[in-house]
Amino acid sequence: MLRAPVALAVLVFGLSTSVSRAQAPATPNVGPPGPPPNGEQLYMDNCAECHGPEGDVVPDVDLGHGRFRRATTDPELVGIVLRGIPNTAMPPSNFSEREASAIVRFLRAKARRAAATAGAAANGQAIFAGKGNCASCHRVNGTGSRLGPDLSEIGRLRHSTDIERAIVEPDALIVPSNRFLRLVTRDGQTITGRMLNQDAFSVQLLDSKEQLRSLLRADLGEFTFIDTSPMPSYREKLSPQEISDLVSYLVSLQGGGQ
Repeated sequence: MLRAPVALAVLVFGLSTSVSRAQAPATPNVGPPGPPPNGEQLYMDNCAECHGPEGDVVPDVDLGHGRFRRATTDPELVGIVLRGIPNTAMPPSNFSEREASAIVRFLRAKARRAAATAGAAANGQAIFAGKGNCASCHRVNGTGSRLGPDLSEIGRLRHSTDIERAIVEPDALIVPSNRFLRLVTRDGQTITGRMLNQDAFSVQLLDSKEQLRSLLRADLGEFTFIDTSPMPSYREKLSPQEISDLVSYLVSLQGGGQ
């Protein structure tokens, strides 16, 4: 009399096991990742025909020196490599995003090398400390002023073309963290300086005397961001070669106190 229930239980258990196995997702066969794409090879095989090996064939574009017409950031460049530019000779591609990113990294590295060799970094360092008077606002490896941004690792943080543009067109691109502001307290005191931090109740800045100031918003009658950079343009103050030398020096600043 016990055999039927036992057999039924075995049958139910077997069916449930079979259903579980059938419903369990197959384990994907994930192997080790392949080698990273070779951005230089991809560029030479697919892009050089139109842009040239040095990237300087298309008018107003110099890929080898980081000069682009329609993009500045890496994601924007990757997007152009992938999707092309409508109504132009730049077509969409069949690259994967990983391959497009490799091409952009190659072009960025090529531009950095070009900037480093276009000028003499040693001359640029002398210009930074002397004719350019850059240390009156900027600090490098513990030496100089704190009023402007610390440039000790600017070569790692910014592309060479951005650095050159900041030298000749300082108002063109002001990084939010480097904004200056003008504050007027309710008792009439005016304070200007580089903003360090702010919240709903207070604001902290480094004033024109390099003093750290923290003020309550309730004590302020005026709070204004300054739209222009306090840094002067060096377009007319330095020769093209001196600008190249200065850029080469700044590109060489990669942090680590070198």
